[in-house]
Amino acid sequence: MKNLKDLLGMLLMAMVIATGCQAESNSSENQEEQVEEQAGIEATVELTKDEGAEQITEKEINVEEGTVLLDAMEENFELETQDGFITGIEGVSAEEGEQKAWIYTVNGEEAMVGAGEYEIEEDDEIRFDFQAWE
Repeated sequence: MKNLKDLLGMLLMAMVIATGCQAESNSSENQEEQVEEQAGIEATVELTKDEGAEQITEKEINVEEGTVLLDAMEENFELETQDGFITGIEGVSAEEGEQKAWIYTVNGEEAMVGAGEYEIEEDDEIRFDFQAWE
């Protein structure tokens, strides 16, 4: 009977140790996943006026993979939108009758899609410029 109690005690202890090791392993894996999520994608957003003549601000942003530019802008800047278009950033917007708008480029290239469609990529250099249009 004593041997049976000893055997059951050792089995119970082994199960506790095994469970503790697995929990620690899962905790370690969760921490690694959180670090990867926090790392995300880094990009730079610069706000300028009049084709770069005046800089408003520049900011490094960190977003999850697959984040579209419009969502990232809403999270990182004071934004005004209308019908899916950005009409104001950080309080800068066209006055009544003024023919000015926010135009953006990515890595020096004119954007071919709206900010609501462009997925940010690692090390993108994004410039929003408030400029006149004809």
